[in-house]
Amino acid sequence: MLTQFRQAIASKDFLITAEVTPPKGGNPQRMLEVSQGLKGRVHAVNLTDGSRAVLRMSSLAASLILQKHGIEPICQFTCRDRNIIGLQADLMGAYALGIGNILALTGDPMKAGDYPKAKAVFDLESVRLLQLIEKLNSGFDHNQKPLPDEALDLLAGAAVDPQSPSWSGLQQRFERKLAAGAQFFQSQLITDFDRFDKFMNQIAAGCEKPILAGIFLLKSAKNAQFINKNVPGVHIPDDIIQRLAQASDPLQEGVKIAAEQVLLAKDLCQGVHLMAIKREDLVPQILDLAGIPPVKIY
Repeated sequence: MLTQFRQAIASKDFLITAEVTPPKGGNPQRMLEVSQGLKGRVHAVNLTDGSRAVLRMSSLAASLILQKHGIEPICQFTCRDRNIIGLQADLMGAYALGIGNILALTGDPMKAGDYPKAKAVFDLESVRLLQLIEKLNSGFDHNQKPLPDEALDLLAGAAVDPQSPSWSGLQQRFERKLAAGAQFFQSQLITDFDRFDKFMNQIAAGCEKPILAGIFLLKSAKNAQFINKNVPGVHIPDDIIQRLAQASDPLQEGVKIAAEQVLLAKDLCQGVHLMAIKREDLVPQILDLAGIPPVKIY
C-alpha cells in the first residue's frame, strides 16, 4: 500500500511524526482539531492503542476517522488486548480500510492503568507480532494457511529504547525486531543524546531502516520531575529541570528545549517522533524553531 509515509521513507526524507491520543468517549472532535493542526508539518499522526493501559477509543477506529479527513495515521497495535485471532482480524480490517502504517507493540501491563483487574491476553509480544504481519503480507495466516482473499501490504514499525540500562539486551531486541520485519523504528523519549549517538553508531549502524528519535515536550520543572519519578528508564537531566524552573514562561522554555533536541536528532538519525501530550498544537512551533520546513507532499 503506497502511503505518504512510505514514500517519504523511500525518498530518505527527514521523517516527522507526532503522537495523538484517541478520545475517551465517542466524540473525536478534539482529536480531529489537534490533528488538523499538524497537517503539512508531519508525515503521519501516531494514534496510541490503550497507552499506559488506560481506556480510550480504539486506535483502529481513530485512525479511520483521521484518514477520512485527509490525515495519514500510524495505527498502534498492542498484544495486550487481543488474542491471535483478534490481532489478525484487525490487521486485515485495517488494510481493507486503507490504513497501511502499523506500529507493533507489546503493550503496557494492566496494573499500570485504570482497569488493573482486567484480563490481559499477550498471546504474542511485539517481535512475534512483527513476524505475524510479515506472514500476512506474504499471504499466509499464523497457521501458515494461505489467505484466499489476497495478502496484505502493511508497513510495520517497532519501538526501541536507546536508553535501556542493558546494552546487550537493547542490541538483541533491536536485531530481533529488524529480523522480524520492522521497516521503521520509533524511539522512546530521548534525554541522553550522547547515548543515542552511541546507539546509532554501534547498534543501528547499517540497518538501513529509519529511526525516529522520541522528543517529549516538557511543560514545567514539575512535569519533568514527575516523569523522572514515574517513567521507568527515563532520567531528565538536572540542567534541563533547572532551565524550566528558572524560566519566566516554563512552557515556552519547554518548546525551546524540544526544538534544540530536534536539531540534535537531525544530526544523528532520519526523523523525530514528537510527543506533546495535551499540547499537540505546539508541534508546529517546535518545528519552526528548529528550522524544519513543511513536509514534502507526494
